[in-house]
Amino acid sequence: MTVLTKKLTINGDRLNANIDRLAKVGKLENGDICRLAFTPADLQARYLVQQWMSEAGMTVRIDAAGNVIGRYSGRVEDAPALATGSHIDTVPSGGPYDGVLGVLAGIEMVRTLHEQHLHLDHPIEVIVFTDEESSMIGCQAMAGTALLQAPDRYRPKIGGSIEAHLETIGGNWDALATAKRTKRDMAAFVELHVEQGAVLEQFEMAIGVVQGVVGMRRHSITILGQENHAGTTPMTARQDALVAAAQVILAVQQMALRQPSQPVATVGFLNVSPNAANIVPGRVDLMVDMRDLSEACLNEMEQQLADTLQSIAQATHTDISIAPVLCVDPTPAALLIQETIAQVCQDSGLGYCSLPSRAGHDAMEMGRFTDMGMIFVPSQNGLSHSGQEYTSPEQCTQGANVLLQTFLQLDRLYPL
Repeated sequence: MTVLTKKLTINGDRLNANIDRLAKVGKLENGDICRLAFTPADLQARYLVQQWMSEAGMTVRIDAAGNVIGRYSGRVEDAPALATGSHIDTVPSGGPYDGVLGVLAGIEMVRTLHEQHLHLDHPIEVIVFTDEESSMIGCQAMAGTALLQAPDRYRPKIGGSIEAHLETIGGNWDALATAKRTKRDMAAFVELHVEQGAVLEQFEMAIGVVQGVVGMRRHSITILGQENHAGTTPMTARQDALVAAAQVILAVQQMALRQPSQPVATVGFLNVSPNAANIVPGRVDLMVDMRDLSEACLNEMEQQLADTLQSIAQATHTDISIAPVLCVDPTPAALLIQETIAQVCQDSGLGYCSLPSRAGHDAMEMGRFTDMGMIFVPSQNGLSHSGQEYTSPEQCTQGANVLLQTFLQLDRLYPL
């Protein structure tokens, strides 16, 4: 393959015009975008993206999970594909960049190659994953981690059955297993995404080289004390469930701060009963969310949490129980892909830093079966999942060019 990698750049004006055009689909009066999966707006956006894929020289198909897959042939057609993509569905009050940038940058990368009559040795695939913002059925089916015998576990935001919704977009629940891919037919997956945080902006970096998608452990905790009169019960005679909960919350914060890998741990849900000003709280239900790239760190924090709860229960004369709610293993990014992205940034004169993704992405599931990498570009003020999210046209263009150059390099590095 003869490609002058430093001279090949995407059409930034066209990329950003397409981002703006797609943002009109599902746009609300207040400027937010509501494009929930399986709604008419989602169907309209999927159709538009398929048009752009075809115009870029790709063949387009829809798998059993409803994923839209555009394929640009390689010089060695039976070689495993280099894949990219993301999602185009939104949260109820979303913005124009979350997910969309990764899909449209992938299409623009292929269109740039097509216009220059260039093909990599590997085929390129650009994927629109189904329902990333809710069920994540698209990426899970492709990774082979979908619960094939439990369709009721997948609950789209608009309600209804996942089986019926997949049928509306060309999928087929009964054939869901056929959507599974393997390392043999997909050499690597690289997702370009807005950061959804403020690290890059804080350190004035153009590009984030993602180290991996963090694992998540979520636990529900119930604290049982004794309801009693707030005026007549002495402080020394109380079994105050909320006082115990306050100690748990502070302990969770300190537990994360002590870890060298800089995990995050949050108590974001709290329910106090009976929740009256003149009654000592008798019960508190809360939720602890812990995230880190290191599975060992997550295991250690879980053990520390269990030990801490026992100590707090004894000190406050309460009964504290804990139950697991969610366990998602970390997905590390392939070192080869991280190094390639970093080298592309150096060659392009772009400032970059390495950081984890603390939010879930389609890449998290793709990394279960093939090499995975992610490229982040800044989000202004760290905002995302919001109509206020903003990434400048220049930053979108820079991210797409890094994606293109990364693919040109990976084409040489991955065996055929």
